[in-house]
Amino acid sequence: MALTIKQIGPCFAGEAEGIDLTAPLSEGDVAAIHAGMNEHAVLVFRDQILDNDQHLALSRSLGEIEPAFDTSLRTPEEIRLSTNFADVSNLDKENQPFSREDRRRLFSMGNRLWHSDSSFKTVPAKYSLLYAHKIPSKGGNTEFADMRAAYDALDDEMKEQIEGLVCEHSQVYSRAKVGFHEFSDAERERFKPVRQVLVRTHPETGRKSLYLSSHAGSILGWPIPEANVFLLDLFEHATQRQFVFVQKWRVHDLVIWDNRRTMHRARPFPAEERRDMRRTTLVGEGPTVQAI
Repeated sequence: MALTIKQIGPCFAGEAEGIDLTAPLSEGDVAAIHAGMNEHAVLVFRDQILDNDQHLALSRSLGEIEPAFDTSLRTPEEIRLSTNFADVSNLDKENQPFSREDRRRLFSMGNRLWHSDSSFKTVPAKYSLLYAHKIPSKGGNTEFADMRAAYDALDDEMKEQIEGLVCEHSQVYSRAKVGFHEFSDAERERFKPVRQVLVRTHPETGRKSLYLSSHAGSILGWPIPEANVFLLDLFEHATQRQFVFVQKWRVHDLVIWDNRRTMHRARPFPAEERRDMRRTTLVGEGPTVQAI
């Protein structure tokens, strides 16, 4: 069968059918997924029973996998998945939920803020592929915001004002917004800020979008308070309900999204329940800001 996509979000996001993701993809399948991503930015595949190896094979067919080490507070002794995966579960190495006070859980609370994966890296991410192994009894949805539609809805004066602006991104900034400040000197060095443009142009479609993330903590050349208020206003604009799609997870759902033109956030769920979500992330084309 050929890939078919039905739009399910208000202005983006599609539910995809017709491809078995457990089997190797043909060149035509790969091209169809990329074309679907160019149009919809988020694709939802239901009832795909994948093991870790199949998840990795699917990811590699679409691009180069970004290693996930040094992006969380899990030490090498505490990881439960290979570093090809970003472990965005609430589980420790024994597959038990973190306690409410666990430092790793408190750090992960930053995922409940609107963000773009790996915007805190010099080369930010392209696609993310998130797969649901186990979901809680309630909550735990993921919300996505279309940064293309949000950019298009800005008036010409605002578009002119933000063109060429550069922000600094760091996980230290995003975690400070939820009150997490307990970083070691080594962690602060690992999470030192990188620069990203505020407006991106998609390399395949040529369409412009906002490039926002909770990791953004400053605008180069602006006083910090002014920059933060300005970014808050842009966040409020970009996450209006007409720009947002809500993914209500089912076990065996796989969702692919384009980090270059969407933001997303996880929603709350019972802390004592297991939420086993495993993500691969694909490397982007290169830095958005040239090194100085």
